[in-house]
Amino acid sequence: MNAIARRLLKAVTPGPRWFVIAPPYVWMLIFFAIPFLILLQISFAKPLIASPPYSDLFSTAGGEINLTLNLNNYTALFHDSKYAGAYLSSLKIAGISTLLCLLVGYPIAYAVSRLSPAVRNVALMLVILPSWTSFLIRIYAWVGLLKDNGFINKALMSIGLIDEPLKILYTPIAVYIGIVYAYLPFMVLPLYANLIKHDQRLLEAAYDLGAKPLKAFFQVTVPLSFAGIVAGCMLVFIPAVGEFVIPELLGGPSTKMIGKVLWEEYFTANDWPRASAIAIVMLMLLVIPITIFHRYQSRQLEARLS
Repeated sequence: MNAIARRLLKAVTPGPRWFVIAPPYVWMLIFFAIPFLILLQISFAKPLIASPPYSDLFSTAGGEINLTLNLNNYTALFHDSKYAGAYLSSLKIAGISTLLCLLVGYPIAYAVSRLSPAVRNVALMLVILPSWTSFLIRIYAWVGLLKDNGFINKALMSIGLIDEPLKILYTPIAVYIGIVYAYLPFMVLPLYANLIKHDQRLLEAAYDLGAKPLKAFFQVTVPLSFAGIVAGCMLVFIPAVGEFVIPELLGGPSTKMIGKVLWEEYFTANDWPRASAIAIVMLMLLVIPITIFHRYQSRQLEARLS
């Protein structure tokens, strides 16, 4: 009994390991758990013309504490096609953009991983370098490139490929261009980190067994880089679903994404409870791919340790 008591006391007594694991837990508590609970509370309130613009969940009457939950904020999301359409549009745009980032980013990461160490560092810096500039400025620069009298249309007309300007700006194509441009480094870096660790002797063995370079690439390199593909796709897909700046500047009013609808509910309609419900549902949708990614990483770690 004394041995069990000593073990329990040792487990709960702060030690060196607590000082290591405590900071991330405190960080998550302050910047995720507490804001999430506040947002969840607001999502069950009623909108009011007051400050703050929502009702309290708890009220007292006759010495009793009453809890009032307003579920209309959530039911409206399923009854109003505007919200369902925005969710589906966000998932579609994020999914296609992630696929495009993978198709563009994989060759870049593969080429960088095959360079000499000195040149490789320069190439990696060029991949990361645009991120040193303000995100808003970089996206706003695409307005000048994609507009009817912008650089791209002028260049295409000057070489005779088109006779009149293409309508690119304020279309879904412009949104895809903006998301791929903005989030491409998030795809390239995980892929590079995975590809640089590959044992090149495996490809040499495949060549010795008669495999062509293309076949060896798809049967050796691509399967080995699956972990990097999953990590890159998650890093692009998750923030792209809630993107607001890119569809606002490049997509125009015809492109509806849930981040834009969320902004309109908060700052135009001043309906904080409805906007909070939208954010909670969006977070729940993102929990699914995050959970899948976490389970995949856990299985990969277990396979390495076994």
